[in-house]
Amino acid sequence: MSNNRDQVLIEKCRKGDRRALEELVQTYQRPVYNAAYRMLGNADEAADVAQASFLKVFENLERYNPNYKFFSWIYRIAINESIDRINKGKKQQVLDESQASSEPGPERLADSDDRSRRVQAVLMGLPEDYRTVVVLRHFSDCSYREISEVLHIPEKTVKSRLYTARQQMKDMLEAEGVL
Repeated sequence: MSNNRDQVLIEKCRKGDRRALEELVQTYQRPVYNAAYRMLGNADEAADVAQASFLKVFENLERYNPNYKFFSWIYRIAINESIDRINKGKKQQVLDESQASSEPGPERLADSDDRSRRVQAVLMGLPEDYRTVVVLRHFSDCSYREISEVLHIPEKTVKSRLYTARQQMKDMLEAEGVL
């Protein structure tokens, strides 16, 4: 995700180029959806958040500051949309059984699926500040600096929140017998 390439596409979008708009959506659709999904734990809500995020991005494209990475800006919008969805009282759901494959597989795959569901459940149990940094770092592969830019917090705060989140997850996973 090149910032220079993004800047060119943004300028074309501002001039009404629909292909540039499509290219930006293609570039960021999956990462935005994945971040929303990890925040919300629900595929339908994540898709809604991703769509709402892109609408906000393109409604406010004129307000985008090119001194910052477009990646950081769009992620911040997606995280804010996810948090808004959580705060509006939408119930948080752990990954349900229907999302797992119903076909029988090797025992190891079954154990792995169960472990993944339990880790997701623990992730959903974290306070949103901690969940957000875990999602951005471990599921969206953001650097500390990128997380800092997305969340508008110092890198030291990112590191502190990650440390606390990891400790809390470890404790919860140990209590459930996963670790």
